[in-house]
Amino acid sequence: MALTSPRSVVVVGASSGIGLATAHLLSARGDRLVLVARDEARLRAVADELPGPAVVAAADVTDAEAVERAVAAGVAAYGQVDGAVTTAQAMAYGTVEQVPPEVLRRLVDVAVDGTAHLARAVLPRFREAGGGSLVVVSSLLAEIAVPSMGAYCSAKWGQLGLVRTLQTEVRHERGVDVSLVLPGAVDTPIYRQAATYAGRAGSAPPPVVSPERVAEAVVKRLDHPRRADHVGPVNLLAVAGFRGLPAVYDLLVGPMVDQAVLRGPRSADDEGNVFRARPGAERLRGGWTLAGRLRRGGRARWRG
Repeated sequence: MALTSPRSVVVVGASSGIGLATAHLLSARGDRLVLVARDEARLRAVADELPGPAVVAAADVTDAEAVERAVAAGVAAYGQVDGAVTTAQAMAYGTVEQVPPEVLRRLVDVAVDGTAHLARAVLPRFREAGGGSLVVVSSLLAEIAVPSMGAYCSAKWGQLGLVRTLQTEVRHERGVDVSLVLPGAVDTPIYRQAATYAGRAGSAPPPVVSPERVAEAVVKRLDHPRRADHVGPVNLLAVAGFRGLPAVYDLLVGPMVDQAVLRGPRSADDEGNVFRARPGAERLRGGWTLAGRLRRGGRARWRG
């Protein structure tokens, strides 16, 4: 269903990065928003920045009742909800043996349970409104495997399976749509907010796209649903290599991770924002250049 403004849209993960960029773009287009993330104070600061109306609904996506309350708040404020976007996800670095089981479980819960909770809350509201569109922001890592990112890959592969199933379940419902957006590396704070058990902080691997570019793809899919939309200049090449040349992929991917991903400063084990929000670190961008360099002190450095 192609939505027309003004729409009532739930934006999950609106406090930072892609979700924040999406909230700004939707609000500037005249949409009425429900902003969802874990920290209420941070959400209120975001709402104050937006040009249009926004309801703040603090919720952890792993809490089904909290997600339901957030969507209900949108219905109460605007009369209906006819769009929803979720960008919520934490990240963790470390081998499968290094990452604690509770961290792996939490990442999977956010991606899979969180997406399912949102779908259960919004799909009935879409039907009541005569139609609506859910856009799930997943990742290139939903379609490839990367060493030392097994927890994140597991979460995103599970989310991909859930969303593809949802798409088959609603395909005959007129006006009710579910779309996927799969970005590669994006200039957001997620890399330095991630948990790490690999001995180093993570970095954004090049090429890095802007959060606004991903937000544009999200809004496009709200307007014109599509099964899946990759955002990133090398995404399709990476997927083709993973599927078509697995031996070559396996040979190359380990050294590439060492050189392009695990190149941050040395770090003790750190759970990052996996279990608790770190609102002081939440913002639109992470400071990464297209080439994966981190801007500090006016200079872009390869190693942070």
